[in-house]
Amino acid sequence: MIKHILISTVFFGLVACSLPTRGPVTPTSFMVNPERSGTPLKARTNYWLKIGSVSVSAPYDGRSLVYRLSDQRFEKDFYNVYTVLPAEMISNAERQWINQSGIFSAAVGQSNSFFPYYTLQASVNEFYGDYRVRPEAVVSIEFFLTVENAGKTNPIIGTNRYTKRIALKDNTPGSLALGQQQALAEILKEYEVQLDKYAANLPKPLGQ
Repeated sequence: MIKHILISTVFFGLVACSLPTRGPVTPTSFMVNPERSGTPLKARTNYWLKIGSVSVSAPYDGRSLVYRLSDQRFEKDFYNVYTVLPAEMISNAERQWINQSGIFSAAVGQSNSFFPYYTLQASVNEFYGDYRVRPEAVVSIEFFLTVENAGKTNPIIGTNRYTKRIALKDNTPGSLALGQQQALAEILKEYEVQLDKYAANLPKPLGQ
């Protein structure tokens, strides 16, 4: 009996050693980075524009892709994530797009040491995949353009909100990321038109 137990122990030990070992599961990462096409617009101003903070509402503020499965049920996908946090990802895309539009002399990030008189902030209210009826990418953003004027007048030049829903070809994470990229591109394209109108009649900044 003891001999049989020893043989069985050795056998299963050899089998266990022969099985392939699996390392930790590495999440698949996606980048939402729309690129502006076409020629730049006619420059409206020589001033610089600061791309201020981009706030993202929960539960969309983390790196995990978010799926809406019912009216009350949202699910985070920890195996499919964004390369960076959505706030940083959207802020970079916004800055690059506005720089390529040519409306302002330059659009700079928050870490820049220059002191632009005008600031553009954004709030991302929706950033998820909606799978309640058919797969759709949902992106909703509100923009706030302000001027530095030492509180002499209302600093807000304009607020604008845009929501886009893009039908997806399937329910894969990659399709969702592409849909969100298209939605963000459409939003930036529409806001570019509005920003161009604001830049044509900017209020005087502090000390000017």
